[in-house]
Amino acid sequence: MATTSDIRNGMCIEFSNDIFTIVEFQHVKPGKGAAFVRTKIKSLTTGRVLDNTFSAGHRVDEVRVERRKFQYLYNDDMGYHFMNTETYDQLALPEALIDRTDLLKEGMEVEVLYHAEKDTPLTMEMPSFVIMEITYTEPGLKGDTATNTMKPATVESGAEIKVPLFVNQGDIIKIDTRTGAYIERVKS
Repeated sequence: MATTSDIRNGMCIEFSNDIFTIVEFQHVKPGKGAAFVRTKIKSLTTGRVLDNTFSAGHRVDEVRVERRKFQYLYNDDMGYHFMNTETYDQLALPEALIDRTDLLKEGMEVEVLYHAEKDTPLTMEMPSFVIMEITYTEPGLKGDTATNTMKPATVESGAEIKVPLFVNQGDIIKIDTRTGAYIERVKS
């Protein structure tokens, strides 16, 4: 058991018969009244984000999780298949446990969060950034780089993202997996 003073970003707790991770929190001590902790928590099973307020000193059930490295292999009607990089065991995860399936690339290293006591997978976390090649995009107009306009582009995993006009087919780019946004071109 932990209290609200132990709350930190990334901590996993059991709340309302579900497992949540703390996205952000803020200890608040108003001038009048009791202190409390305002949190934003994300469900590991559904992906829903909730705002919740705990009174100061409230006890929360901390869930011990383990992060294990896996490599993405392929997907089929059984789910998305991953291989443990240490034991070579294979694991099939349903699409509901994965945030950005459109940015998964064969051979990509990911982390799977496991419930330590039950040894069950909770969710799959992608790396913060991925590097992919653009397979299709319309060519940009010459001299049209003064504005901050974006155009659609398809990357090798099949995802469609917005890129600046100067990015062309065959370019290798860096993508933020949390937002799906273009970051920069990568020199090859």
